Amino acid sequence: MARAVLALAAILATLGCAAAAIDVEIENKNVDRTIDLTSQLVKISYKITLEHKSKKPITSYLFIVPNDERELLAFISAKDSAKKELKLVETASPKGATFSMTLPPAAGVANPVVYIETVFTKSLRPYPTSIAQTERQLVQYFGNAYVYSPFKTVTQKTTVHLSSRNVESYTQFKPAVHSDTTVTYGPYDNVAAFSTEPITVHFENYTPFMTVTRLERVIEVSHWGNIAVEETIDIVHSGAALKGAFSRYDYQKDSRPNQACVKSYKTLLPASATGVYYRDTNGNISTSAMRVLKDSVELDLRPRFPLFGGWKTHYTLGYNVPSFEYLFQNGDNFLLKMRVVDHIFDDMVVDEVTTKIILPEGCTNVKLIAPYSVTRNPDTLHYTYLDTFGRPVISFSKKNVVENHIGDFNLKYNFSRVMMLQEPLLVVGFLYVLFVLVIIWMRLDFSIIKEKEQHLHKD
Repeated sequence: MARAVLALAAILATLGCAAAAIDVEIENKNVDRTIDLTSQLVKISYKITLEHKSKKPITSYLFIVPNDERELLAFISAKDSAKKELKLVETASPKGATFSMTLPPAAGVANPVVYIETVFTKSLRPYPTSIAQTERQLVQYFGNAYVYSPFKTVTQKTTVHLSSRNVESYTQFKPAVHSDTTVTYGPYDNVAAFSTEPITVHFENYTPFMTVTRLERVIEVSHWGNIAVEETIDIVHSGAALKGAFSRYDYQKDSRPNQACVKSYKTLLPASATGVYYRDTNGNISTSAMRVLKDSVELDLRPRFPLFGGWKTHYTLGYNVPSFEYLFQNGDNFLLKMRVVDHIFDDMVVDEVTTKIILPEGCTNVKLIAPYSVTRNPDTLHYTYLDTFGRPVISFSKKNVVENHIGDFNLKYNFSRVMMLQEPLLVVGFLYVLFVLVIIWMRLDFSIIKEKEQHLHKD
């Protein structure tokens, strides 16, 4: 009984603290929300104009994501009126995940503006869940006609952008207007805090629905001028599953520009990438094409077979880059600055990426600085040619990765230049010992019976 009372008191205290953190004098004077459904991702952007009833400066703001959407949230960012990034602090609350932000003094005016961007994965559900080879792919989006906010909203408007003008149905919560590839909800006035009004949009979406289920990115650093990068990628078509058998004849006869399958996609590599290879378990895939651009290397990757719903593919992609572009030195202190993940395809979704950095043998005092929160895996050792005590391997992983997560990590470590002589000295020492052994071997006599010396007698 005592434990139950304590638990109830803790819950009430949590609710009381959450309520105390919300300034009821703050209102959303105007909210302009845009929902982008033109790809497999759901991208929602907000332009929120704030107002304080007592005309006091607003120094902080709260943004809430409902609990049922938090697991699907891949990325969130906030900016102030000057489009400067705001630091977000996430806390859990009964109403959902609460992201608090502190507005800078320059933004503490009568009506500051906050810009918020969110990206959700796997929020578009194929319906029907399985289709024939020649049928259209339809998806459903489930959302809220109102902006879910802990503050009262004076007026708000939502614009939904679709990938096609073919709309099967949508929730007509008035005022709601469908025009070409957009559906507009609102404006709605005097919306209470935490208001909800479910809406559903059922439409055709022919964009590629691909999910990278597993990505292992290995970066091998060499102080002799080269950095080797290799990625092992597993991809599945996460759209409507293919119903029935696949017909090569129907596939080649189908001339529709927008099909439910994925024939090819473009991957972007660094501009200095060389020695690019693309292979799977059967060997090299020669159907790919590479084009060198001004600021990147574009790879047109074409799998051995088109990807229909539920189909999978597995391949390995590798390349080399010069170390002077990514490795910086100050004495024995080194800084490696590289991307956590490359651009695999447009509007990519990666369930989990694991990045491994193989450092030269003898590196110490390793410190990882990630651009966002990651899971640090235990350090291991990697052995290759001429290694004695192993090369340190720094590994970390990140789940639910999208294109917004393409950023640089910083890896600091110490490395003595004397260690660069280790491998050449090993080679020299090995050859020296080998030559000494050969000399000794040639000078030893292992015969059992010694041959008698022939004496020459003069006649």
